[in-house]
Amino acid sequence: MAHRWKNNLTWDDVTPEAAFLNRRQIIAGMAAGGIAAGLGQSASAAEGLEPNTWEEITTYNNFYEFGTGKGDPAKYAGSLTTDPWSVEIDGLVDNPGSYAMSDIISAMTTEERIYRFRCVEAWSMVIPWNGFELADLLNMAGVQSGAKYVAYLPAVRCDELPGVASNVLDWPYVEGLRLDEAMHPLTIMATGIYGKPIPNQNGAPMRLVVPWKYGFKSIKSIVRITLTEDEPPTSWNKANGKEYGFYSNVNPTVDHPRWSQASERRVGGGLFSPRIPTLMFNGYEEEVASLYEGMDLSEFY
Repeated sequence: MAHRWKNNLTWDDVTPEAAFLNRRQIIAGMAAGGIAAGLGQSASAAEGLEPNTWEEITTYNNFYEFGTGKGDPAKYAGSLTTDPWSVEIDGLVDNPGSYAMSDIISAMTTEERIYRFRCVEAWSMVIPWNGFELADLLNMAGVQSGAKYVAYLPAVRCDELPGVASNVLDWPYVEGLRLDEAMHPLTIMATGIYGKPIPNQNGAPMRLVVPWKYGFKSIKSIVRITLTEDEPPTSWNKANGKEYGFYSNVNPTVDHPRWSQASERRVGGGLFSPRIPTLMFNGYEEEVASLYEGMDLSEFY
């Protein structure tokens, strides 16, 4: 299967695994030093950091289905059954149905695919994801001409995901993309990280990665994909539409209501490294700006 997008990042750009594993320690140090949250979106090499264990990296996560505390996902993630796993694809598709994870992987892994993306959650780094382009999966299902949006739902299993008993969000968690965003070759379904399977608390067995958008758009542990004509309501937009728009693109010219997004501090540069300008679309402006040509990005934020 031909690769439609040629990655312009090299292994020299990838955040070293030691630094990636050590991000909990980095953020804790920032909090202790009184440094404001809200790291930017580019990545940089980090040196001189002692690597955390694999267990340590998986104890600082956002995954509200397990709970709102940073340690809740690691505490409860073992309860999530990820094998077997299937994804229901429905709506405006020619081949609706339940797609087994094993069949999806068999169809997609005709070549090794490693994507080195700048990514943003609460910190900035470059991460090597293993996975495949979402477009390949949607093409398996046969996208119909009337489809304009793609909605995603994760697993909602009350006996395995204790966080869904809370009222912090209107469950199930829902995210969505415009169809052209979903079909863009930068949009991937990630199944691994650093060559290892994604841990449950990080979105196993399959999660979305949309590298020019903020992290909450990259929904975890997907069980359903629906093609629709209308824009789907998304969870954070419903919860607080003034702060979280449908698009949620990285845009340094539009401030979040509670902080500026105009500059960033790179992981690996040290706690007191100078801030640098945040890159439009998280550094992928050349690849994705055409998707929003003619749109007012302060209105469609």
